[in-house]
Amino acid sequence: MSASMRLNMAKLPLRLCLQNVESLLNPARLAPSSVLVPVRTRKRKVSNNSKQFDPVKELKNYALAGATAKEILLRPITITCTAAIFDPYIPPEGDARVSSLLKEGLKQRAEQFKQTAVSQLAIRKIKDHEPDFSTKTFAEKAQNIFIDAHNNLTNFDKNKLHALVTERCFPEMVRGNRYKTIRWSFVESLEPPRVVHVRCTDMVNKGNLFGQITVRMHSRQILAIYDQFGRLMYGGEQIPKDVLEYVVFEKHLVNRYGQWRLHGKIVPAWAPPKDPIIKTVAIPGPKLDPSQDYEDLSIPKEEKKGEPTQAQWYK
Repeated sequence: MSASMRLNMAKLPLRLCLQNVESLLNPARLAPSSVLVPVRTRKRKVSNNSKQFDPVKELKNYALAGATAKEILLRPITITCTAAIFDPYIPPEGDARVSSLLKEGLKQRAEQFKQTAVSQLAIRKIKDHEPDFSTKTFAEKAQNIFIDAHNNLTNFDKNKLHALVTERCFPEMVRGNRYKTIRWSFVESLEPPRVVHVRCTDMVNKGNLFGQITVRMHSRQILAIYDQFGRLMYGGEQIPKDVLEYVVFEKHLVNRYGQWRLHGKIVPAWAPPKDPIIKTVAIPGPKLDPSQDYEDLSIPKEEKKGEPTQAQWYK
């Protein structure tokens, strides 16, 4: 230690001298300084969440991946109607009342009393939001809604149809009708329509009530469906048919401007199967070159039986 350093330490207090000695003897000061070596790593993809969602681009990606329209998970959500028929009505087999003396008749009567009690509680909830509601007058009103909805389906008035059917029922009625012609008419009502089932339920939160009413309709209708070539696929315009249907109507009870609209149909398990649909099939013709037309081909005609064939005579 040099003489100048000794003189300086002698002038300083003892506590400061000891701190200076400890800092000099610190092993961290004696260690060599760290060296930073740059290392090249793989580039990471930075997700840019600020990009907006493009539904058209997503549909193209699904199409390139081989997904069909039914497999695409882009499904809109609506709160103006429910997505299904809750607690659907189960019609008795054959739509007939079994005798109360039989075991099946007693079960049917007990189930009918149970369903009637639940329907009466639902009717009370509907009357809280619609005081003038009555099952007798509603049946006729529901039949008029049913007729207007099918008439607008044949004419395809989109705005009026949305006012008469729910968002759940609209795609089911319109699907597959783009290249078809529908002829429908209501002939007469064989039995007066009547309400057979009433239910109310909450959705999303308590108090957001939806009401569903099932109406039994037995009527005579005419239905004919033609394909894009004008050929008859189903039914006929000359022969009316007797139709027994259980139609469900729904209303958003909390909505002040809500209306009863067609929501769906209940098809019982014992219902007879529908007539098959007649489809138009293309008959394959001869293979042509790009430079040929079908009319230019010399296709031999079939000779009729009993007619002599023409022969060429040479001298």
